[in-house]
Amino acid sequence: MKKIKSTLLLAVILTASFGLISCKKTKTTSDGIEYTYIKEGKQSPKNGEFILYNLIVSTEKDSVFISTYEQEMPGYLQYNDSIPRESGMDEIFLNLKKADSIYIETTAQKVFRDNIPFFLTTDQKVKIQIGVIDVLDQEGVEAYFLALQDAQVKKMAESSAKQLEVDVQLIEEYLAEKNIQATKTESGLFYVLEKEGTGPAIDSGDLAFVHYAGYLLDGTLFDTSIKEVAQANGSFSEQRDAVGGYAPFDVMVGQGRVIPGWDEGLALLKKGDKAKLFIPSPLAYGERAAGGAIGPNSILIFDVEITDVQK
Repeated sequence: MKKIKSTLLLAVILTASFGLISCKKTKTTSDGIEYTYIKEGKQSPKNGEFILYNLIVSTEKDSVFISTYEQEMPGYLQYNDSIPRESGMDEIFLNLKKADSIYIETTAQKVFRDNIPFFLTTDQKVKIQIGVIDVLDQEGVEAYFLALQDAQVKKMAESSAKQLEVDVQLIEEYLAEKNIQATKTESGLFYVLEKEGTGPAIDSGDLAFVHYAGYLLDGTLFDTSIKEVAQANGSFSEQRDAVGGYAPFDVMVGQGRVIPGWDEGLALLKKGDKAKLFIPSPLAYGERAAGGAIGPNSILIFDVEITDVQK
């Protein structure tokens, strides 16, 4: 569950809401949900049009657990006057108009009905803020989300570029501290060829078989295909061993089936090579966590051995 506690955004929205509630129109749904128009729009949707809206849902103590602002993606629904209004929340959403801003405070039971989040009880208060962004036809909504996607891609690229600078510096400091001489590629990947093999080089599309051990920058082992390494680091799994899980990992190189740092790093090697890859987070899992020890913006180090290459 994601939470935003006492954020400036929430404070501004709720402060504005409470300040205006007393002088704005209030309505009640058929099942008793009272809602207040902070601002009431005039343009109702036509059948087939899409209502785009921002939504913030918080507990009675103002801990946000749903936010389209946090998700950076508005909610939307396609309007049709034949859709049944099965609850008060249905009535509210299907009566939304362009530029509406609505505040709701009611029980979790009335909001979520049979799907109440585990951290709420049926009678706990829930606060909801809905703000309609626009009412658009099919062509308009497609253009809106395409523009939004382009903006998000640009934002991610800018964030990735900044993080890459940070990671490269951290890797260089690590290499200097450990007195490791590594080669840096244009992308920011660092690698050390520790043993040179004599087999065929790996080309894009080849199936490479790789023994590996993956570490964080602090030396924490997060995964390995090598039984002895797992045993030495206290992460050995009998279940994995029983199904043959400690064996070279096969990967079709250059096809985007692994992290970018692996696709690039393996393509530099050939059968029999042993190498160490230092992968900055934008070439690994980036801002998202990958589970276990791998958190957001984690630099990864891999010891790899190419045991076979199939053309």
